[in-house]
Amino acid sequence: MYRPLRKLLSSSKKVITREEWEKKLADVKIRKEDMNKLVMNFLVTEGYVEAAEKFQMESGTQPDIDLGTITDRMAVRKAVQCGNVEDAIEKVNDLNPEILDTNPQLFFHLQQQRLIELIRSGNVEEALQFAQEELAPRGEENHAFLEELERTVALLAFEDTASCPVGDLLDVSQRQKTASELNAAILTSQSHEKDPKLPSLLKMLIWAQNQLDEKASYPRINDLVNATLEDPVT
Repeated sequence: MYRPLRKLLSSSKKVITREEWEKKLADVKIRKEDMNKLVMNFLVTEGYVEAAEKFQMESGTQPDIDLGTITDRMAVRKAVQCGNVEDAIEKVNDLNPEILDTNPQLFFHLQQQRLIELIRSGNVEEALQFAQEELAPRGEENHAFLEELERTVALLAFEDTASCPVGDLLDVSQRQKTASELNAAILTSQSHEKDPKLPSLLKMLIWAQNQLDEKASYPRINDLVNATLEDPVT
């Protein structure tokens, strides 16, 4: 019952051949300079300093921030990813002390990560003292912070963190999450976008294709890595 209906709906769509589609694509003029800027934006935002330097020399594309600051930013990010939160805080304060002074949520998350690292290393007494002295006062001022603190302290109630309902806090992904938040704050302080433009454009492409799917059958891009056009379904 449903298959004939689907076939009927499909046949009612406009079919755009590969030849027609490629002709339309060829009519769209995109400057190489703009493409190069997208690439540089991605390299700078994600912290690929050596690649950015090489791309600058090869393409002549100028980054919108000093490439020297990328090395410092990546050092901060790496410190968090390695669990050295105190070192990360010291480094970010050397870069710009206002970053943490003006972002209480970020500072709380860094302190929360410090607590997680203490729990990970088995320093129970030090973890409890740190939670009481550094995090509890902030939790009293902010209910959301209090909930996150309670969730983190709950790790101490389980000997086997594998069966712990909040065991995800000990995953590497939690370090990455905190590092990404800090990285975004540093970028914002440098008047740079906190997220690269290229992934956003890919999301827009997917959204546009999903919208067009309802109206037409056309050479779709399913392989975003190679940008291969698929023949339209007729």
